[in-house]
Amino acid sequence: MLGSRNTRDVVIAYYELVNKGDWDSWLTLFDDNVVIDEQLAGHVEGIGVLRGAIDGMKKGYSKFQNQPKHVVIDGNEACVVSHISAANASGVPIEANVANYFRLENGKIKYMANFHDTVPFGPFVNQKLD
Repeated sequence: MLGSRNTRDVVIAYYELVNKGDWDSWLTLFDDNVVIDEQLAGHVEGIGVLRGAIDGMKKGYSKFQNQPKHVVIDGNEACVVSHISAANASGVPIEANVANYFRLENGKIKYMANFHDTVPFGPFVNQKLD
């Protein structure tokens, strides 16, 4: 049961599910009232808004891998430094180093922030999708 997972379990599941492209299961890691500060999407509040953002990612990326390099866990908080290897819908590559901060409550991600240079994500942000 997810509610009984510890911080490490949830953080590891976060990256495993992203790398499998299992976005629906990935969404179950978040509290319904999650707050996210994201370099590209800005300030996001609530699972419904996050679900909508994932729909955009499904359409906008033909590949998305996020490989953790350094993981630090302290109680209900975690920080992960990782590397994203992705491609936009037409296959233009995207490579970026990222840092994610997580705060969990009751076994779910309640707050998350990510930090990265936005320039490498130009092929995703600037593409025209039908």
